[in-house]
Amino acid sequence: MIATTSSRTLLLSAALLASISIAGCKGTQPAPPAPVASAPSASVPSIPSKSVPVTAPPAVKKHLYSQDANPRADIASALAQARREHKRIILDFGGDWCGDCQVLDIYFHQSPNTELVDKNFLVVHIDIGHMDRNVDVAEKYGIPLKKGVPALAVIDAAGKVLYSQKTGEFEDMRYMHAASVTDFLNRWKA
Repeated sequence: MIATTSSRTLLLSAALLASISIAGCKGTQPAPPAPVASAPSASVPSIPSKSVPVTAPPAVKKHLYSQDANPRADIASALAQARREHKRIILDFGGDWCGDCQVLDIYFHQSPNTELVDKNFLVVHIDIGHMDRNVDVAEKYGIPLKKGVPALAVIDAAGKVLYSQKTGEFEDMRYMHAASVTDFLNRWKA
């Protein structure tokens, strides 16, 4: 009986994790964003049919978002570096559990995106837990986590918000092509 109960619990846990991965990375905690002036919204190509992902999330998740990190200190450090190197900063809000966040990272590391990022940007990954961590940081940069993650903001070396995702533009990253990231990077590069 104990083995059966453990098997059921394991099966239910696996089903829950699979449903999170399949359903995308939508938030459930409403967090109204602070008003942020931004440039016209970035052109993000339309999302292909959701029947088959363009890029499936990796089976083994990469550790991108540290629960122990201090996002305010990380952003301050990135601002100092961005001033020295004449770069912009991409604030990437997400969680290691998020398959679409993992796909975005894959796209960041494919050519020509990796070259665009290296030349023009610093990337700060900000852990949002399960939509319950660093919510105040997301609000400060105009990111409505309830729309889903990954969620991106672009700031200049002075800390001015140039772009802040408003409608979950990247939350279905697995159904988008790497070229959508290239377009985004080209639009917001320094």
